Amino acid sequence: MHTDPNGRPSYLESIMFGLSIIYGAGLKIRASGYKSGLLGSKKLPCKVISVGNITAGGTGKTPMTIYLARRIHQMGYRAAVISRGYRGRAEKSGGIVSNGREVFMGPQLAGDEPYMMATYLKTIEVPVLVGRDRYRSGLLALDKFNPDVIILDDGFQHLKLARDINLILLDNRRPFGNKFLLPRGTLREPVPSLRRADIFILTRSDSGPEVPETNNLTVLDRYLNGRRLYKTTHVPVLYTWLKTGRQTTDADLAPSNSLSTWNFSVLKGRKILAFSGIANNDEFKQTLVDLGCDVTGFMGFQDHHRYSDNDIVKILESAKNTGADCLCTTDKDYARMEYMTQWPIDLAVIGVEISFGNEDADFNAFIKSRLERSK
Repeated sequence: MHTDPNGRPSYLESIMFGLSIIYGAGLKIRASGYKSGLLGSKKLPCKVISVGNITAGGTGKTPMTIYLARRIHQMGYRAAVISRGYRGRAEKSGGIVSNGREVFMGPQLAGDEPYMMATYLKTIEVPVLVGRDRYRSGLLALDKFNPDVIILDDGFQHLKLARDINLILLDNRRPFGNKFLLPRGTLREPVPSLRRADIFILTRSDSGPEVPETNNLTVLDRYLNGRRLYKTTHVPVLYTWLKTGRQTTDADLAPSNSLSTWNFSVLKGRKILAFSGIANNDEFKQTLVDLGCDVTGFMGFQDHHRYSDNDIVKILESAKNTGADCLCTTDKDYARMEYMTQWPIDLAVIGVEISFGNEDADFNAFIKSRLERSK
């Protein structure tokens, strides 16, 4: 907390704290309305699985949604993914990003994450739709694609649509953020909202907490109440290696259906200028260091940053000034630069995939058992 010279909370901090109280009160009223039935949830005539979290920032919802879509497809079900389309022009009106074979919307229209999911899931013909009104998007999905299962990307707070399974993702390093609600903190909902979850997933479980807090798991135990708890890791994957001058297409964002096995030795010994605009840029930089990359420079942008021509010029200038012979960015960033047809320097695109390790079979069996329950 920022304080003045006398050790008191700063004026801005006080305002933020007050706003978080108002925000929390609004959430309580809204939750009570749905619990009492005053605000009704609408139900679709198919199974609905929500993938979400209670903190702002990246916990791995997008790779988890992709993982789940692949597994459900392998189980023999027809799946469709519905996302809000955050910051995309189609967020309000809604629409079909992909029919499972062709991608109809770019990242400017669909939002970068739905576009990225659409390009990945083409390989298994899983359609992706966007829209702020997830129920309306669900009806559109049913009309056009007749899915057995709809997966809601970032749907935990969208109480207007009933779901059969609620997956909640918590970052193992700091599962409850700083324990304050937005905008004072990073919590999107109070911690007791975890009672709505059916399955808990601790992501980045191979990393210790940023701030040692021995009571985090004790707090989580209060809400588990016999529910499943799984631990996952983020596996870095080299999805695309674009050689100098090569023309790019959305096919570059279509990895295999199983965990990729690229050998990162191709990056070792290369002088790399890295850049990203994601929730945790420092984590991406550290991933490259851990992979043995020689990171000569790094440029960080805000989450969901839209790259301009001027940004690209600055990135290339920085690469030249630092002696880099290769650029490196994330799959989410690359998805926002679909207008780039050629790169004057090699570009490596890195993403992450979710791994359940030796719990993979158990998780999939549990999801399948829940899907097989009669409606």
